[in-house]
Amino acid sequence: MKVAMAGQRVRRDRGRRALARQVCRAGGLVLAALLGLAPPCAATARADTTPPPAGGPPATVNLQIVGGLAGVTQYTNYEQPFWEKEITERSGGRIKATIRPLDAGGLRAEETLQLMRLGVVPFGSASLSRVSSDDPELNAFDLPVLNPDMGTLRRTVGATRQHLTDYLLQRYDIVLLAVYAYPAQVIFCTKPFSGLDDLAGRKVRTSSVGQAELMAGLGAVPVLLPFAEIVRALKSGVAECAITGTLSGYEIGLPGIATHVHSMAISWGLSFFGANRAAWDAIPPDLQEVIRTGVADLERRVWIQADTDTQRGLACNSGGATCGETIGEMTLVPTSPKDAARRERLLQEVVIPRWILRCGPSCASAWNTYLAPVHGIHADRE
Repeated sequence: MKVAMAGQRVRRDRGRRALARQVCRAGGLVLAALLGLAPPCAATARADTTPPPAGGPPATVNLQIVGGLAGVTQYTNYEQPFWEKEITERSGGRIKATIRPLDAGGLRAEETLQLMRLGVVPFGSASLSRVSSDDPELNAFDLPVLNPDMGTLRRTVGATRQHLTDYLLQRYDIVLLAVYAYPAQVIFCTKPFSGLDDLAGRKVRTSSVGQAELMAGLGAVPVLLPFAEIVRALKSGVAECAITGTLSGYEIGLPGIATHVHSMAISWGLSFFGANRAAWDAIPPDLQEVIRTGVADLERRVWIQADTDTQRGLACNSGGATCGETIGEMTLVPTSPKDAARRERLLQEVVIPRWILRCGPSCASAWNTYLAPVHGIHADRE
């Protein structure tokens, strides 16, 4: 096992070096130009800082930001107005920023970590589930069924935040500035079910390796599909159930296709926002503090909205009075004591062991240090 894990890490490191060479040559210049971002190597990554003349006004900076996913509430209502207007107001006009969504301009979410490390993306967001294909340890905070509700998610992130801060800085030269949460991802089905065990034998749309392993552990058949194909898959029978966001499921019309929705959160789509260390160090300390304070407040608002949207999505799908819009008629399946016990067994027997198998002994140590005290589950080294 140790030899296999060492081989996996060698292959990942080779891939990182290959990407570095590719980006730092002409390809990186093309991508940087396409995105309107910074020069493509960490050694040259800098914020666009205008120093003051002698005795003149304080320095100003211009930032290029890669935000979250386009078209969702987090980006349109929070990130975009924060960077395009609020940060300028908070800094008295000394900080100006432009922002592009993560899924615009040909940027692959899986490569965000490396592009931030290299400085191609000086300030950006990264989906932890997407970049965990390159670094499985980053999936620890949002493993399937680890955080069945918002309260548990907050405890998990609180317990691991310093570790994530240190890990990103030491391994990727990224300064962590915020952790964002999207609304909960839950299970929708086109036929009745009363709990997790009823999913056995059903084809379930998943979006990650961890979700697929979870469904297999329940005896279901995981079907890996992108978000855009959920409706077609459920209508055609390619999938009988789907894991997706409570509110996004409502917005794409699942109340007219699915009949039941479970209340337990499977995942939350956690992401982080950070800065390339060289770009961050180029910013005057007083403006660094403005950014840290502002982004911390932005994070607080994003989390409140994620919780609100989770509950609103469930209400809109199942006819709840708090929806405020056209409401669906799905049956809301509550998390029963049987489901809660099943979740614990799945974590102990499937989710955590499979994750450690992909990630290695260091991940087991990190789990036992930071997350075992929160979740009461000890991880065995493979």
